[in-house]
Amino acid sequence: MGWTADISVQLPSKCIIAVAPHTSNMDFIIGILYSRAIGLKANFLMKKEWFVGPLGPFMKSLGGIPVHRSKKCSLTDQLAEASRKMDTFRLAITPEGTRSRVEEWKKGFYYIALKAGIPILLYGLDFKEKRIVCHKAVTPDGNIEGQMQEIINYFKPYQGRHPEKFGFPK
Repeated sequence: MGWTADISVQLPSKCIIAVAPHTSNMDFIIGILYSRAIGLKANFLMKKEWFVGPLGPFMKSLGGIPVHRSKKCSLTDQLAEASRKMDTFRLAITPEGTRSRVEEWKKGFYYIALKAGIPILLYGLDFKEKRIVCHKAVTPDGNIEGQMQEIINYFKPYQGRHPEKFGFPK
């Protein structure tokens, strides 16, 4: 498909893989194709509606974990605990939490990594240049405001498939 990878960060056995910008379902396809091409098996969170009917088993086979967004549960605690129990734990998450433009990013990925004591690898999807880029890993230290700003700033150079849908928190 003409995409290239520009990766300088070593992939640890346990990590959160933050992927942005997320403006299209094509992001998911690119991510799955890339991960399979390099032999990477990572789980991902996706709204539960994608797991209905025949799509359910297929999405789970790809590593999908359905999220019930209307229910308040300690998903971050559950995922952090799961990471501690597993030899390998890689979870891909989009910080925006949706393909629509948002003014505030979700922080659950940060809290999972903080509670589990694992790094966050920052993977930019640049549709303009057709590149997947990872040059930074962040180890959460509890300074959420400062580190979230660092994460946001990292993604600013990358252009999503629909740039008008990608918003940066103020």
